[in-house]
Amino acid sequence: MKRILFKNASIITTTGIKQGELLTAGSKIHRVVYNGVIEETYDEIINVEGKYLSPGFIDIHTHGGGGYDFMDGSLDAIYNASKSHMEYGTTSIVPTTITGTHKSLLDFIDLFNQADLSRESCPNILGLHLEGPYFSYNQRGAQDPRYLRNPDKKEYLEVLAKTDRIIRWSFAVELEGSKDFLGVLRENNIVSSLAHSDATCEEVYKSFKNGLGALTHFYSAMSTVTRKNSYRVAGAVEAGYLLDDLYVEVIADGKHLPKELLQLIYKVKGPDKICLVTDSMRAAGMPDGIYVLGNKDIGLEVIVEDEVAKLPDRSSFAGSVATADRLVRTFYRLTEAPLYQVVKMMTFNPARLLKIDSSKGSIEEGKDADLIIFDENILVDFVMVKGRINKNQMK
Repeated sequence: MKRILFKNASIITTTGIKQGELLTAGSKIHRVVYNGVIEETYDEIINVEGKYLSPGFIDIHTHGGGGYDFMDGSLDAIYNASKSHMEYGTTSIVPTTITGTHKSLLDFIDLFNQADLSRESCPNILGLHLEGPYFSYNQRGAQDPRYLRNPDKKEYLEVLAKTDRIIRWSFAVELEGSKDFLGVLRENNIVSSLAHSDATCEEVYKSFKNGLGALTHFYSAMSTVTRKNSYRVAGAVEAGYLLDDLYVEVIADGKHLPKELLQLIYKVKGPDKICLVTDSMRAAGMPDGIYVLGNKDIGLEVIVEDEVAKLPDRSSFAGSVATADRLVRTFYRLTEAPLYQVVKMMTFNPARLLKIDSSKGSIEEGKDADLIIFDENILVDFVMVKGRINKNQMK
């Protein structure tokens, strides 16, 4: 069992940043000492040189990266899309689908069932996030309108019978059949999220009481205050603010949400219920140009420009091209949140939402050795996944 000692580290915890040393043993964090030294044997020493030693980032909503989409139809695409995010600090990832035919979803699940979720040189693949197809037409965004539909019990039970690897499912809670669907997700311990929804605030409240866990890409493709018969009616956005225990995903790329909204979200929700997500498509980490959202052969063509992906008519964003380091860097720069709290939004909060915080999401003895090192500009130059060093550019 290899033991690696990290010294001269600014260790990011859930409560602050402390100077200290850390010792890993195999795949686990074995010992952490603050303002002192670890007097145990080790096989390798890494001098962090005062940089930040952080828990690895956890991206719970991503469609791809590095030129690959998770729905391209091959294991190589799944592995390469996952691997492309690792150099930016992502040590755990949740591949995400996009709305399509029922057959295409079943085919993808068959493929995903074959994936090695602990493959070397890849981040931890935590499980699958199904985004759709149960969405509102009015809030479809870049989801293909041909395949939008209400929750169909026969359909979703067939999906659930094919795999135990689904850990999240995003849908519009106001659709006919959504209440029963929400109950089935709860029974199967699958995190339920509202997305592409025209729900009223009252409908979100009812869903929250029945187990709704999060709001997918907060503000994007989501109802807010409208007028009905002259009266103002609150929507999903307002529910996100009013329900203290409801998590919200935030695409903090500086494009999807302006500075003022990032500041408002932080001011109201605080540091404990925000999960930063990339919602990235295949162009994450790639140059500007024309790309395909979804399967490379049948997906939707999008334009990447100005550091964001857009529909060809530029009427809507189409996912993002963000990486996890950019989210942390942007949220930290544009809000008054201290760095340790922003890191928490990319590490501990996602782990807690997925109920894996006993092993991931923070630097604590006994937890998985998913660690990264970055500088004051949030530029990552070291990544460790379960004790395996995957990238080390340190001198």
